[in-house]
Amino acid sequence: MMRIAIVNWTSRKVGGAEIYLDTIASQLERFGVSIAFVCEVDAPENRARISLPRDCPIWCVSTLGATSVLRLLRSWQPDLLYCQGLSSPVLEREMLRLAPAMLFAHGYYGTCISGAKTWQFPSSRVCAKRFGWRCMLHYYPHRCGGLNPLTAVNQYRRQSARLETLRRYRSIIVASEHMRREYLGHGIAHNHIHKLPMPLPGRDGRLPDRQTSRHSLHGISKIRTELLFVGRMHHLKGGVLLLEALPIVSRYLRHPVRLVLAGDGPELLIWQKLAKKIEVGNPDIEIEFVGWRESEALAQMFDSSDLLVVPSLCPETFGLIGLEGGIYGLPAAAFDVGGISEWLHDGQNGHLATDGRPTAAGLADTIAKCVADPIHYSDLCAGAVEIAQNFTVEQHIQSLIDLIKPTYHKNSFASDAAVALRPL
Repeated sequence: MMRIAIVNWTSRKVGGAEIYLDTIASQLERFGVSIAFVCEVDAPENRARISLPRDCPIWCVSTLGATSVLRLLRSWQPDLLYCQGLSSPVLEREMLRLAPAMLFAHGYYGTCISGAKTWQFPSSRVCAKRFGWRCMLHYYPHRCGGLNPLTAVNQYRRQSARLETLRRYRSIIVASEHMRREYLGHGIAHNHIHKLPMPLPGRDGRLPDRQTSRHSLHGISKIRTELLFVGRMHHLKGGVLLLEALPIVSRYLRHPVRLVLAGDGPELLIWQKLAKKIEVGNPDIEIEFVGWRESEALAQMFDSSDLLVVPSLCPETFGLIGLEGGIYGLPAAAFDVGGISEWLHDGQNGHLATDGRPTAAGLADTIAKCVADPIHYSDLCAGAVEIAQNFTVEQHIQSLIDLIKPTYHKNSFASDAAVALRPL
């Protein structure tokens, strides 16, 4: 049986990488894989733990110490390390001495000083520059990651170390063509980058048993349109533009609009303050913040909403939340940034705002385009399910195993297993 050690910074379900691991980890045994789990921390405590097989060994650096974890990992003799990202480049390099490794790059790992790939000043704008020392020249003028020069230096050093460490991985896995181009642009050879789209959450590999079309009384004929936002409440997730778009949407549709925002983050209070102001000036608009929601509660929200809005200003590496809603027949509206167009096909399961610079008016127009016409909306609902069905857990894991087998050789840690880089 192949032995794979999954490596991640946390054992808790914090973001997309952890949702991914929660989806696949308990399924790998069915494909002849024995797993161990290595993490740096078991935090934050208010998030559920990643689901793992009952007999899976779990080694946490914050509990056992790095030396003990490395010793335990070495004695387990993994055939492969399946890394999802670590906070410490030093710990990462030490682990890569123990076995061949593959990295699933869920973010801009080693290719952006802040990890967001977005300039925030004078307005939000996707950054297409290659990571390097020149990033330090843009960090302050474009507010790439704040104003603290010490933070800039630390982030630059961390990402530089990560980019150098990429040389030691057998291969890099990415979820979208957008991310494949990102790593090609940073010198990774094309035959060492593999696109493997994210699977839908669900540990049994099956889609929910529900109707694949919604009631025809949607869009302009409804009494009220129900919009849903799910995500981290941060400036780059576009919540302010979404809130500002609501009055425009209400005027366009000529009926009330309700927005539910599920999640938390550093700008929660700012968004709540703006929401109150908008509600006071627009009696046809209702806005509710419901906090972080686990998968069961999210499923109910997907099923009761009319449209998922993904207003991210930063280039998402994929955007799994759109497919999560899609299995419930929920179409989506989003800005065309990053890898979102890999699953959101304009006119099939929603619409993309493609007017260049993201604006509230552009987002409002895209939302209205999705829900205004009942017949078109019904087609989008059916399309959402049809497209989501192409991203099952079983398909993903089988593709992952097929990808591992040709490159995996037990106890072969020679340098020819490392990622090849083109001359810079």
